[in-house]
Amino acid sequence: MQEDETNPNTRRSMIMGLGAAMVGAAVVAPTTATAQTRSSGFQPSRHDVDAWYDELPGNHRVFIDSATATGGAEALLYAFNLTNATRSAYAGEAASMAMIVCLRHFSTPFAFNDAMWEKYGDVFHGLTHMPDPNTNAAPRINLMRAAGYGMNLPNFGNTIDSVRELGVEIAICDAATSFLATQIGASTGSQMNVVYEELKANAVPGRFVSAGVMALTRAQEYGYSLLYAG
Repeated sequence: MQEDETNPNTRRSMIMGLGAAMVGAAVVAPTTATAQTRSSGFQPSRHDVDAWYDELPGNHRVFIDSATATGGAEALLYAFNLTNATRSAYAGEAASMAMIVCLRHFSTPFAFNDAMWEKYGDVFHGLTHMPDPNTNAAPRINLMRAAGYGMNLPNFGNTIDSVRELGVEIAICDAATSFLATQIGASTGSQMNVVYEELKANAVPGRFVSAGVMALTRAQEYGYSLLYAG
């Protein structure tokens, strides 16, 4: 039987060397991965059209999104509640709100004045399904700018104008405005582009955004907390 020529000391050195290499790999690999993760952190692009997000004064930022009539009404209530709660909770401290209420999708009809509701109330009501509590019929005024309804509407008396006085910015979905113009055109036989321009000329004080869904994502990139009102 031939004697094993492998030197025990050599074998022991190999084992110890492999063990050290494995330990070194276990330590080095996570360090490298962490460095790669840190160096590839995502940073969103900035665009001139979005610069207004940084221009709103306030040291707390909130974007209140709404996509239904009830949601649009509740968004106004939430804007008041947030402002009131901030004043109460941080009394004596410098705490203020940069706040945006977005009217998009089926809350968009609230972005237009009484003249448009008088003229196109039936079309608007077909989308909002929120009747005038006093008549139980299609509204002929913008209920979200009307005083005197109190608890009979989900905004509990907080109107577009009253929250604007608190410093709230109203964002209006331009894509939904185009859709409304199409619906009105089909219902009345009017040209869509004419109705579209009419709606924009009769909007409540606010800011048109290309699409409400895009506005809310951009707002989050600018540090706004998202509050969904429905």
